[in-house]
Amino acid sequence: MKPEDLLARIRVVLCRPSHPGNIGAVARAMKTMGLHDLWLVEPRQFPDPEADTRATGAVDVLQAARVVPNLSAALADTSFAIALSARQRDLGPAVGAPRASIARLLAEAAHAPVALVFGNETMGLSNEEVRECQAAATIPTNPEFSSLNLGSAVQVLCYECRMSAFAEQPPLASQGATPFAAPAATHREIDGLLQHLEQVMTDTGFYNPEQPGRLLPKLQRLFARARLEADEVNILRGLLAATQKPTGHGRKSG
Repeated sequence: MKPEDLLARIRVVLCRPSHPGNIGAVARAMKTMGLHDLWLVEPRQFPDPEADTRATGAVDVLQAARVVPNLSAALADTSFAIALSARQRDLGPAVGAPRASIARLLAEAAHAPVALVFGNETMGLSNEEVRECQAAATIPTNPEFSSLNLGSAVQVLCYECRMSAFAEQPPLASQGATPFAAPAATHREIDGLLQHLEQVMTDTGFYNPEQPGRLLPKLQRLFARARLEADEVNILRGLLAATQKPTGHGRKSG
């Protein structure tokens, strides 16, 4: 299955969100990672202009969002759901790391819709809601400051979904610019540059062939490390050639 099709089968479920701005932030987080299926369980205030404002280009995700009365309705046709939980719950699924949990989620998405379930901004998910899910995950935040807002939490999990779906190599956004690169310089071109540089250094007195020291080997190592492009070699050789031209400032006597 194509990565885009896998992502299309992942729904994000927000249980009892209390702030419309957070719903908008979640929509934006989802769309940036290629997810579009948003479900809202008993939102306090939705739709709302603030949600549209915070969505910033992802209003279409908000417009397509489904509002349902409880988590059971949101998960009715799913085969697998991960609850985001900061701690282990009584009789609930074991809490795992996001990356391993998402790998299992994507495997299930190949066969049926799946879900990421997030709780209320203040109270999180209830024990009953966690037990409705087949797995649980927690984001390993800094123990000294573990506060993570809803939009950020969704962003982290959606990012993991995208990376997993594309096997760690998702396509990058096109910037509409021509890549600024040329073919790598060949061994012959690099060798020609070194010889040219040696000649200029000798002519200017910077380099004494009778006492070469380690100058040329170090320059050779420098060029090998730099991985020069063919155009860059041509620029450097043009610069060297310019230093070898007569200045033309003097006058011949008549």
